[in-house]
Amino acid sequence: MNLSFPERIRVDAIIQAAMDMEAAPLLHELAPIGDDETPQAILAGSHKTQRFVLGILDGRTVLVVTSGIGLANAASATARALTLVEAPIVIAAGTTGGLARDINVGDIAAGTRAIYGQADATAFGYAMGQVPQMPVDYTTSEAAEERLPILRGLIDHTVRRGRIVSSDSFCTEANVGPMRERFPDAIGTDMETCAMAQVCWSSDVDWISLRAVSDLCGPTADQAFHMDGARAAAHSAQAVRAYLTLL
Repeated sequence: MNLSFPERIRVDAIIQAAMDMEAAPLLHELAPIGDDETPQAILAGSHKTQRFVLGILDGRTVLVVTSGIGLANAASATARALTLVEAPIVIAAGTTGGLARDINVGDIAAGTRAIYGQADATAFGYAMGQVPQMPVDYTTSEAAEERLPILRGLIDHTVRRGRIVSSDSFCTEANVGPMRERFPDAIGTDMETCAMAQVCWSSDVDWISLRAVSDLCGPTADQAFHMDGARAAAHSAQAVRAYLTLL
């Protein structure tokens, strides 16, 4: 038996955030398509914990996804989004914890590689963070990375490129030491990006993370420790909107 699915709508990008607060500055600027009075929105799941909104952002057709917090929510939301639309790239938006020693609150942590912080199959010969039979980590395309130097000239915030560590446990000052030891090149940590990236990898879709640092996992004495989440989300939204112009 052959299954037949309706044709997916083509968009310029999927933008995915975990929380309503992180999606808000993007949704606020989203315009409807064609003669629609408002952007088209779908609430998914019996508990309506995920939202998918289709509209125009700065001249680009986008699907803005609010996934919910955590790896499972991120993976399921990305998979759902890719059944709704056809997109060349998924962009992670919102906030992140700063992991690099010299990163600061308000910086854009441009994630071009993502790895799981707690996956451990080293007993079977896999690398730390690697899920068995999957890549060690997930990497964006050269094209996605090559836009970052241009992005730096378009926004007011520092853009740091590097690896993001994702886990279902928060990285705090109490446990940041072992995390930095395992992943010395990581710039940020969150609870969603790697799961999103894995779904993109399995679907042959590009991705990038443009989250803003809202807090530092282990600040030094001369660093600010925390930024208001809504303010950090606004930093991220500015970076995402600028990045869209480069697609």
